[in-house]
Amino acid sequence: MISLRSRQQYQRKASVQRKNLKIATMEGVPAVMFQTLLGGQFLTGFLLYLGANSSQLGFVLAITTFVNIAQLFAAFLIQRLKSRKWTLVLFVAFHRILWGGTGLIPFLFPKPYWVTAFIILYTLAFMFNTVGGILWNSLISDIVPARVRGRYFGIRNTMLNALGTLVMYAGGIILDYEPGGKGFLILYIIVWVCIAANITMFFFYPDMPFERSSESRFIPMLKKPLRDSSFLKATLFLGGFLFLQNLVAPLYSYVMLQLLHINYQTLSLLNVGQTVFMMGSFYIWGNLNARFSNRRLLFWTLPIIALSCLLWGLLSVLPMLLVLAAAHIIFGIGVGGFNQLAFNFMIGDTPKGERPMYMAMYAAITGVAAFFGPLIGGNVHGLIQHWPVWTQIYGMQLIVGVSMIVVSLTFGRRILKDA
Repeated sequence: MISLRSRQQYQRKASVQRKNLKIATMEGVPAVMFQTLLGGQFLTGFLLYLGANSSQLGFVLAITTFVNIAQLFAAFLIQRLKSRKWTLVLFVAFHRILWGGTGLIPFLFPKPYWVTAFIILYTLAFMFNTVGGILWNSLISDIVPARVRGRYFGIRNTMLNALGTLVMYAGGIILDYEPGGKGFLILYIIVWVCIAANITMFFFYPDMPFERSSESRFIPMLKKPLRDSSFLKATLFLGGFLFLQNLVAPLYSYVMLQLLHINYQTLSLLNVGQTVFMMGSFYIWGNLNARFSNRRLLFWTLPIIALSCLLWGLLSVLPMLLVLAAAHIIFGIGVGGFNQLAFNFMIGDTPKGERPMYMAMYAAITGVAAFFGPLIGGNVHGLIQHWPVWTQIYGMQLIVGVSMIVVSLTFGRRILKDA
């Protein structure tokens, strides 16, 4: 029988775990609010307001993934930290403040320098975020017990994405009601409040014990994931798939705003629909994850994402909003599963002591691949701007969608499904 003392110790431990999970969930509330208003369609709209072209837009959308290379060094350096929590607070604060500071650009710089100033601040912000990201992933994997990890992240993602849909729709209404600089100023005021709240919430995070790597030198530590052939093959393949996806997906808002002339409220509704179905898919993918491996389920998400690209071709024969709604819904289901399962793959299918370097290697490889996607995609849009309009609206999506199907059924089936 279990003694009374052991039972009390277990109850205290369970109580502390629940408190930590609640803090991690509450921290996500202001985070998802400011990230929604600074990303996606609002990022595209603000850059267009600042005067960016498609090539500059593609570069901005790409830079966040390219700087993930720095996570390799961050994964090594955090082995020497006495406190992951307070280092996380520092880097999170720099990231949030610099990203939120982009809203001051029209007040601080002459108009010809707006886009350049944005790129500099945005790049610096996400350089700090690379370190903060590896620290958060490392810390949250210790905060959330393995036995509830799938269920917890499914619930957390659902709640936060539900909030994100409301914020997204509200932001679209604000920009339609107050277009231009005044509308974006209102959004940034909300952002600055959320950033202050988010930084404050990180002060309440627990500073969990850290299981360090068995290696103390950088090169041997770096070689650990490189020598894991199963992990490396899966990561290289997923990086290649993300390259194809990012040729078109990050530029969807640009196509709809500039070429299809959709207003912000309609664009918000499309993204709300995408997020709602993404939320619903979290529960389904989470339940499936209890029966099937992360890798097998990752394989199942690939043709769904490819189908969402191919659906854009129906713009030639079906009503525009019907096609865009279907494409967004399918994309939400596919990419929701992909992101959730890729995260579970990183924190669940890797050795605990070496996990920071494994996560950094995954982020670096997929980050480089994802960097060239929107960069090339944005330049291609610039090159074909004098071609027939259909090639700019859905021509690239059709080519990318077919390519995704081919690589999924060949390399993907061998590397992921049978892993």
